[in-house]
Formats: sequence, C-alpha cells, structure tokens
Amino acid sequence: MPGRADTDAIEAFVSNQNVGAFTHAIDEDGSIWSEFGVTSQPAFAFIDDDGTITVINGAMGFDGISAEVEKLQAS
Repeated sequence: MPGRADTDAIEAFVSNQNVGAFTHAIDEDGSIWSEFGVTSQPAFAFIDDDGTITVINGAMGFDGISAEVEKLQAS
C-alpha cells in the first residue's frame, strides 16, 4: 500500500490491518517522504527528545519496533 495512495485506500488499509493506533498521514505530493528520507514502504520514523529523527526503511516487526522505542525511552 503506497503511503501516497488515495484517502479511501489508506483508510481501508488502516482498518483492515488494525493499525489505527498509529498516526497515519496522507502524503499526496511525496513531500513527507522526501523530508524524512523515506524511499519505500513500510518505513518508520522515530523522533527523540532533542528532535533527532531516525528513519528505518523496511519491515521491523514487533521486536524491532520495541527495541527502537526502548532506545527512545532510555535517552
């Protein structure tokens, strides 16, 4: 599912995959992808307390996401 898909497709994806707890953005012109250096989906952007952004392009799974969140909590 491209992050730049139309609104109906994104809403259906969020509903079907049960990922409504995450914030989702519609990036019609690709400016968000470009700003964060996202090259494909899935991609995850983690922002720490001082505003440093870490982007991971690709699947992470529960353990990978948990590890990144733990790093943020420890900083």
